[in-house]
Amino acid sequence: MPKPERFTFPFCYEPHPLCILAAEEVKHEIERINPTEGKMFGVMVVQEGDSRLAFLAAYSGLLEGRNDWDYFVPPVFDAQQPDGYFKTREREIMQSEAHRQMSQDLQLWLFRQYRMLNARGQVRDLVEIWQDYHPSPRIRSKYPLPPGGTGDCCAPKLLQYAYQHGLKPVCMAEFWWGSSPKSEVRHHGEFYPACRGKCKPVLTWMLQGLDVDPDPEKARLPRLHVQIVYEDEALAVVNKPAGMLSVPGRRERYSVAVWAQRRWEGAILVHRLDMWTSGLLLVAKTMEAYHHLQRQFEEHTVKKKYLALVEGAPAVEHGVIDLPLSSDPINHPRQVVDYEHGKRAITEYRVLTRGDMSLLALWPHTGRTHQLRMHCAHPDGLGCPIVGDELYGHKSDRLYLQAQAIAFAHPVTGKRMHFELPDSFSLS
Repeated sequence: MPKPERFTFPFCYEPHPLCILAAEEVKHEIERINPTEGKMFGVMVVQEGDSRLAFLAAYSGLLEGRNDWDYFVPPVFDAQQPDGYFKTREREIMQSEAHRQMSQDLQLWLFRQYRMLNARGQVRDLVEIWQDYHPSPRIRSKYPLPPGGTGDCCAPKLLQYAYQHGLKPVCMAEFWWGSSPKSEVRHHGEFYPACRGKCKPVLTWMLQGLDVDPDPEKARLPRLHVQIVYEDEALAVVNKPAGMLSVPGRRERYSVAVWAQRRWEGAILVHRLDMWTSGLLLVAKTMEAYHHLQRQFEEHTVKKKYLALVEGAPAVEHGVIDLPLSSDPINHPRQVVDYEHGKRAITEYRVLTRGDMSLLALWPHTGRTHQLRMHCAHPDGLGCPIVGDELYGHKSDRLYLQAQAIAFAHPVTGKRMHFELPDSFSLS
């Protein structure tokens, strides 16, 4: 089997066949250990000398409370020794009244012990890496240190071991094993990208000197066609295709908003859809129309209906999902269920057709980020991921989620208006 031309871009990739083979071998060892909780595991194919290929394996954090399992690479720094400085100091701090500042000092000391290599043989500790990656004084003031556990994920451990032992990294992949965490959606045996919050700064440093696959998210998006469903002097209703941004992104400017401004001078998008969600969007042609429509959204008088094709079938034909959501600080743009700090999110659903894949009608009563995707996928919701949802389910040719219908009051006449697209996901 030929090896890849370049090393894996760890934040968006298709696992190479060599990594898939290595992962199958590692799964036998995981089964022998039989962990009691879900865990992220990683494999890295490496080259020894001029030709021989081998693989390394790692787990994120601790496995069954240990970081010294045979078969897997060791931690970059072992902070778990009972008589070591970290654990000894940690016990002292727990008995102290001024433990907050002492804990921060100990965390700073710990991050200084993680001396991370890159492919050029250069070394920096985690604090230096973090501060170089975030040069903004505002961010560095708010987040002076990396998140806890930085440096203990699979990818940094694998790269560090390879560099230390003169092995050339060839390709890498990470997969989830076991039950999903209560707040997240992880599927047993599925491959996942490296986390961004903890690993993006570290891996940006560690991959320097390697020939790495380009970031596919930086590729130019195709200029897709936007269909005009309705228009008058005050507004337009358009059908956004899947794969097109609603508004300009950090790297890609072309979007429905830009397209609308070029077609109608002064046009403003009233609301948004995720890039991979297709369907109806409102465009205001005047500021008066924009403010009027915005008030309707704020007062929840705009009614939207979505169609979703999901994996499996919900147990109940019709119901309401009420799960609070918040952003995952270390895995943007993923959302998590957060009963303590999350914002309330409510979705009504009805099963239209049922089978191995089921067609649902969804009515969001709130407008949280990824609300419909999380409410469908999470076990406390429907437990049925939307087909093609790479974040919370499984990859397909597209995300099968469509903003099918919208109803609102016309900002000039006050007349109630309703628009509905044909059912493009029908299973019949």
